[in-house]
Amino acid sequence: MSDNPKPVNAKGILLVNLGSPDSPSVADVRRYLGQFLMDKHVIDAPYVIRKLIVGGFILPFRPKRSAHAYKSIWRDEGSPLIVISRLVRGLLSQLLDMPVELAMRYGSPSIEDGLRALTSQAQELDAIRVIPLYPHYAMSTIQSTVVEVEETARRLQLRPCLEFVEPYYDDPHYINALAESARGHLERGYDHLLVSYHGLPVRHLKKSDPTGNHCMASGDCCQTPSPAHEKCYRHQVLRTTELFVSKLGIPADRYTVSFQSRLGKDAWMKPFTVDVALRLAESGVKKLLVICPAFVSDCLETLEEIGSGVRDQFLSAGGDEFDVIPCMNDHPLWIDALLRYATESPGDSGKDG
Repeated sequence: MSDNPKPVNAKGILLVNLGSPDSPSVADVRRYLGQFLMDKHVIDAPYVIRKLIVGGFILPFRPKRSAHAYKSIWRDEGSPLIVISRLVRGLLSQLLDMPVELAMRYGSPSIEDGLRALTSQAQELDAIRVIPLYPHYAMSTIQSTVVEVEETARRLQLRPCLEFVEPYYDDPHYINALAESARGHLERGYDHLLVSYHGLPVRHLKKSDPTGNHCMASGDCCQTPSPAHEKCYRHQVLRTTELFVSKLGIPADRYTVSFQSRLGKDAWMKPFTVDVALRLAESGVKKLLVICPAFVSDCLETLEEIGSGVRDQFLSAGGDEFDVIPCMNDHPLWIDALLRYATESPGDSGKDG
């Protein structure tokens, strides 16, 4: 928060997740991917080049493959990410004496839908606190969300002050919820734990570096203190991992950090999850356990990409058992963490928009 925030008499909460197609049909998946990939924070190229890449090389082919993947995880109620996010919103709403709404950065309900719903419930809101459902900073998630919320609020001429909850990757309540949601799976036994995060192009790390000369400049840049860490996805996921394994007493030789979901041929964060899984199987690991701390709700990346794709490759390479720890979803400690973020800021810090 700013040093001298205005007195707040009424507040609304907006939870923002990434989003999902409206259905697993090819048409809906194409529409969703078009919105997602045309975001300049996702494919950070000039508009004309971005349009050429998305319209000429991705949308003619990828929607059909992605639609098949979505169909494999789709629930009767809809997309798992949307269903879980709505459940979380309902649980949090029961604990707060203020309106709580849900929005998706891409797809429905949109950020405009969420802001309109909040202001229609309480016309005299002094502030809207935005809680991005991404623990770690990235220009393609948090920066994109902040920009979209601010631009939409201006276009709608909304009066409430905007408050954005800072990344909570090292907040004790997030770490505790993450650890306790995983504890039971770990106690059932495993040979190795793969801590898999959504990957980013290396150029995104460098572009987000406010110092302009720290990120990826040395082999230990993430361990060397720097203001760059406030917006360094790599530092933040490594810090989450460090706190997580420390809390659960997982020794260094029993876990590996990796990155999934790369797109295109540019340089992406390494090592790649599928490569690590194959290497572990070939080295004799028989029982592999995977957790995906960058996601707070199970989605295509956790359920299909990891739970099906990487699983099949690990088992084909000689592994015997493969299990994915579910995301925190509606775990009581995660709901408690969100309750705190709705009324406080992680680490007693935040950002006013």
